Amino acid sequence: MSTELDEAISEAAQLIGKTESLVRVVLSGSRRAMSPVATRIDIRPVLIKSNLVLQVASNDGRQTQTKNYDIGALNVAELLASGFSNILIEQTSGSHSLKITKKDRPLIHRHSGEKEQILTHDRAKNRLLDPRDPFLREVGISDKDGVVKPSRQDKYRQVEEFLRLLAPTLKSAIEAGHVPIPSKKSPLVIVDLGCGNAYLTFAVHQYLRSIGIDVEMVGIDIRSESRRRNEEISSKLGINSSIHFRAEEISNASIDRVDVVMGLHACDTATDDAIAWAVERDAKLLFIAPCCHHDLQTQLVETPDPWQIIARHGLLKERFADLLTDALRAHILKLVGYRTEVIEFVGGEHTPRNLLIRAVKTGAAPDESDRFRYQELISLWKIKPALATRLLDDE
Repeated sequence: MSTELDEAISEAAQLIGKTESLVRVVLSGSRRAMSPVATRIDIRPVLIKSNLVLQVASNDGRQTQTKNYDIGALNVAELLASGFSNILIEQTSGSHSLKITKKDRPLIHRHSGEKEQILTHDRAKNRLLDPRDPFLREVGISDKDGVVKPSRQDKYRQVEEFLRLLAPTLKSAIEAGHVPIPSKKSPLVIVDLGCGNAYLTFAVHQYLRSIGIDVEMVGIDIRSESRRRNEEISSKLGINSSIHFRAEEISNASIDRVDVVMGLHACDTATDDAIAWAVERDAKLLFIAPCCHHDLQTQLVETPDPWQIIARHGLLKERFADLLTDALRAHILKLVGYRTEVIEFVGGEHTPRNLLIRAVKTGAAPDESDRFRYQELISLWKIKPALATRLLDDE
């Protein structure tokens, strides 16, 4: 590291060490060619049995693990230098933000203002979505008493886990400047492509509003009956000024500005339509959960050596095609300027369709090796992914 960056990290570590005025610390993003130990880390001082400790919550994109450290036991300087590109330190007198550029230059911003230090330690796992929320009753997940129905527990769990992925990703993207700070005049625009009965559309709307984020939700589904049903619910709940529904095909959805795109369980190449639609409108965040896959399965006619070992078994060939399809989707997104991850967003015991492609628009140009690997792979299998026909015609 440069001397300038060393000094910036040392200053940040010293500020964190002032626990008497520390409110919280947020570490997010990744520096070029480095892999931090977590997607996001939150640090705050808490009192446990009259002892002050640092509570460290690490999120890897799937779950959050929390560990408490005695004051002085956590190597803060080492953690700050481990690969995070964004370091936010909030104190009772204001905030200190350190952003590390691609060239390892430190950019520091300081803001004054009073903040409250809260030292309480909550051992209970908070639900992001209150089962008593009226929308859950309207969509049939909770009963009239606000209790999740036994038959809808899996659906409720899927929605909760999605929100747990959305929340830290969105916060990190806003803090890193990838997503503009939402306001009443310019709310966060989120489009749910193939929204169906809009369980997730309503859930994201209600959750983000509950944490003070101004949002405009748009649900797109080709079925007119879905649009009518969802509009009736939004009107009944009195939220139709900030949540809207349209009956349109994904590829022709007529929305110009969008910040976040969700596309869960769109069948086959409808997932590719959703990704392409989002990229063409410069969406900053994508959450895509594919459903059935047929496009590449029909293209895998000639099996190169030594892959016949897999291809001779129909079931294995089908599963391989699924993995190949989503791996190429994630890689194509990387080629067009997104940082991508493929993660499990809910346990397989709740749904077999639990793979999620999460992408953040960074605008970073791909390496030539990334293009070479892509061309090598599709040439080896003699395939043309549906997403490539939509986004990589010039490749």
